[in-house]
Amino acid sequence: MGQHEARAADGLVDTEKDAGVLATRQTALLWLACAAQFMVVLDVSVVNVALPSIQSALGFDAAGLQWVVGSYALVFAGFLLLGGRLADLYGRRRVFLWGLALFSASSLVGGLATGPGLLVAMRAVQGLGAAVLAPATLTILTTTFSEGPGRTRALAIWTAVSAAGGAAGNLIGGVLTDTLSWRWILLINVPIGAVAVLAALRLLPTDHSRTTSGRLDVPGAVLATLGVTALVYGVNQAGTQGWAGLTTVTGLAVGAVALAAFAVMEARHTAPLMPPRLVRLRPIWAGSITMLLAGGCFIPMWYFLSLYMQEVLHYGALATGVGFLPHTLVGIAASRLAPAVMERTGTRGLIVISALLSAIGFLWQSSISTDSGYLDGLLGPAIVMSAGMGLLITPITTTVTSGIREQDAGAASGLMNTTRQLGGVIGLAALVTLATADGGADLSYTAVFLATAAVCAGVAVMALALPAPQKDRDEAAAQRR
Repeated sequence: MGQHEARAADGLVDTEKDAGVLATRQTALLWLACAAQFMVVLDVSVVNVALPSIQSALGFDAAGLQWVVGSYALVFAGFLLLGGRLADLYGRRRVFLWGLALFSASSLVGGLATGPGLLVAMRAVQGLGAAVLAPATLTILTTTFSEGPGRTRALAIWTAVSAAGGAAGNLIGGVLTDTLSWRWILLINVPIGAVAVLAALRLLPTDHSRTTSGRLDVPGAVLATLGVTALVYGVNQAGTQGWAGLTTVTGLAVGAVALAAFAVMEARHTAPLMPPRLVRLRPIWAGSITMLLAGGCFIPMWYFLSLYMQEVLHYGALATGVGFLPHTLVGIAASRLAPAVMERTGTRGLIVISALLSAIGFLWQSSISTDSGYLDGLLGPAIVMSAGMGLLITPITTTVTSGIREQDAGAASGLMNTTRQLGGVIGLAALVTLATADGGADLSYTAVFLATAAVCAGVAVMALALPAPQKDRDEAAAQRR
């Protein structure tokens, strides 16, 4: 072999070696982001089955116990927009580490809490850490993987892990509470967080200097956080006080005024928290509305099915967690299949198909009664609903994050996470009101799942407002020539 050929061969080997190193690093970053996202989503639901043990151990009254869950959800939803923008301004490595440290430290203190006030406070700090961490995990993926099949596959895995975290919360909470103590539903985050911090220090590149000089739109951050938090609080109060209650109306009014002021300020600010040009993009506004509606379907599903299994089927905490295994496994499998299906149907087509599939599952689920058992009342609808859910989130996420500049990735991620959480909170409050509309002691599960099926059909209709994928537009243009 001549010198020229030898140099060419060496160059090829170096190129292949570099490509292998890059692929390995991308895979490691993918699993780092997924592990952090799993922790965030898990802690939304993991405390549910441990609430009786927490109440007994710390002396909560009935009114205060709800804030073990509510403080986390309220702060998480309220600070997501701010958390998303932080990664754009200060760098995803730095913000990811901030979120991990805050989440892990508050988990440690909360797990060792000896009184109700400290536990609720630490759950709120956990929510703040989660609001910083969740958008950062998505930003890591969208800046690590270029648009195309590689990013779609990464988002599908991230979606599957998110679904697993939400569904596994009841099971993991039941196992830890029954075998160890309720404290371990929080303490388990500490070693996981420590490993994630070490991995992040090794894997995430050093943040580049920012042209914004780290300047944060503080007034916009205050108004956005106040608006979303007040809105979520008002909707939460509707579940217990009714939509005409004073606290409900006050929360909704304050939220509406603050968000309106936020919109005006962002249009005038030189470095806005949520750039108006982003919101004007059709993939962003249409995708966010679609995610809002989807969150209103799927997040409340866990609440009502958990109640049905415990109050109607008389399952314990651990048995209820096991009862959710089909939902979890089918959702994960469907999420992994989503990229392959998208290749055939297109992004918009898959959203329509999966939303209609979910609607069919919820319609089937509406036929349950107090005489239904698990096999004849829950298992079949679980497979259909979870298949639709698993297929749906990946194409919506792909749509919202496509065509976004790297410096805006955090803002787009924060907006998508916010709309999903808002959809869940609003949907749950509305469905609880619907379920108790007849004034009886029993919930109307039929009405709940019929309404959810209708909203899923609305997701399919909303998908028609999304832009066609570039591949579809190119093929249509070629046919017109």
